[in-house]
Amino acid sequence: MPLDKDLVEQLRRVLDAAELVLPEPASRIDWGSCKAANWCQHTFNGYFEPLSADDDIRLDELLGIDKQKQLVEENTQQFLAGFPANNMLLWGSRGTGKSSLIRAVLNSYADRGLRVIQVDKDDLCCLPDIFSKIKRQPYHFLIFCDDLSFEPGDRGYKVLKSALDGSVYAAPKNTLIYVTSNRRYLIPEYATDNLGGKLVNNEVHHGEGVEQKLTLSARFGLWVAFHAFSQEQYLEVVRKNIDILCRNYSIDLQWDEKTQSSAISWSHEKSKRCGRTALQFSRWIVGRHMLLNSKNN
Repeated sequence: MPLDKDLVEQLRRVLDAAELVLPEPASRIDWGSCKAANWCQHTFNGYFEPLSADDDIRLDELLGIDKQKQLVEENTQQFLAGFPANNMLLWGSRGTGKSSLIRAVLNSYADRGLRVIQVDKDDLCCLPDIFSKIKRQPYHFLIFCDDLSFEPGDRGYKVLKSALDGSVYAAPKNTLIYVTSNRRYLIPEYATDNLGGKLVNNEVHHGEGVEQKLTLSARFGLWVAFHAFSQEQYLEVVRKNIDILCRNYSIDLQWDEKTQSSAISWSHEKSKRCGRTALQFSRWIVGRHMLLNSKNN
């Protein structure tokens, strides 16, 4: 018995509307050839989207953060060797190399089975789904959340807290969580937080506001702090960056008082002495030097 034309048309409209809601079919990711992926959450499900492999930043290119590099690299080596290792919070000023360090570690250890899954803050509530998809994979995964901070009521807060706690949403053995943030406690700090603090036997006992803020960040086994450079550190990093760029392009650029003064002025304009500012200045002055030479030749 043929279907009614009106019914057929209605079914066609329903299918057209459904196609607008449903995600594109996602192919199964090949972790053997893909070293990093982004978790994409749709209305009904989530999937891994391979990330571009054109980021070739290396550990020796990150200057002025030797102590931080050592802590992150050693913890990752322990993890890859199957030894006890910690979830990690990298916190501090913007532009100091937190995210770049994670990318450089991945590039250094991808051939030993290290993989990174980047998860947006709004998708942290999907951690249990992510864990279930990777727990039987023969690789070591870093769940990486960049520039994380929470506001009261954010959905992912409790799920991340539970995952770090190793309780209901515990991460599998082949997984660690690495987070970067500008906030040490991952949530805003207010002057009123310490109003409940008191001295007990000459020891400071934090008020309830501070204790509540500590509950999440304290669950990271390692805190790695990144701070702005002193002027001396900043100038040292600038000089090293200029030397590296000059070697790469086979040019000669002398370090003199004029270059140093320009580097200091650059940091004042940026209101920041950090690795990012140092690299940006180095690229500018080396590129400018090369451009002037090309016009004169």
